[in-house]
Amino acid sequence: MTNVKNIISTSVAVIATGAMFACVAPFASADSAQTSAVVSSRSFPKASSAKKNLFAESTSTSVDENSKWGGIETLDVPQTESQAEKEAAAAAAAQKAADEAAAAQSAAAAAASRSEQRASIPQVDLGKMTGTGAELASFSLKFQGYPYVAGGNTPAGWDCSGFVQYVFSQFGISLPRTSGAQATVGTPIASLADAKPGDILANGTHAAIYIGNGQVMNAMNPVQGTAVSGVSVFGGAGYSIRRVM
Repeated sequence: MTNVKNIISTSVAVIATGAMFACVAPFASADSAQTSAVVSSRSFPKASSAKKNLFAESTSTSVDENSKWGGIETLDVPQTESQAEKEAAAAAAAQKAADEAAAAQSAAAAAASRSEQRASIPQVDLGKMTGTGAELASFSLKFQGYPYVAGGNTPAGWDCSGFVQYVFSQFGISLPRTSGAQATVGTPIASLADAKPGDILANGTHAAIYIGNGQVMNAMNPVQGTAVSGVSVFGGAGYSIRRVM
């Protein structure tokens, strides 16, 4: 009898245990199926365009020519300058103004120098002198202020020997073109004390027409042009005094 009870108890326990697993297994399977069905994924589009500097000023725009914007596309919009362009323009304007001021100052200084030079040179009254040489010297004074042009020999522009050559040509006298050659023409004069208006003072680098009282009429340089100066224009270098008339 006892064995029967044990067998029945064991059977009940087995049946109960099987029923428990039978109930639990479906839940476990369902949970497992649900878990495997849920898939979490996240994707981001690949960045294909470079980032722009949003703080940079736009310098130009373009519009499709076929676009319609209610007439606004035909507006004449003035072009604007960037800050860098404005600063560059301002700097260029300032530099131009400074250059112009410097040029004006230089021209004024040169004019003042010429005025001082003329004021320091005793004037010669050629009207009281006679002879063809005096007439030539007086004629040469008409060209004060004419331009200096290297290689020139006309009133449009001349250098030192070109000026001397031109003035003498107006009196029918043909002279060599260079100052060195002009230093060899005519009759030599011993000293400046014996020189007369119309004589030529010349060396290898400069030529001038003597007008008396230690002064000459000559084409000096591009700044001073053609003007009266002292014989100091030769810079202390030796020169020949030649008389051709």
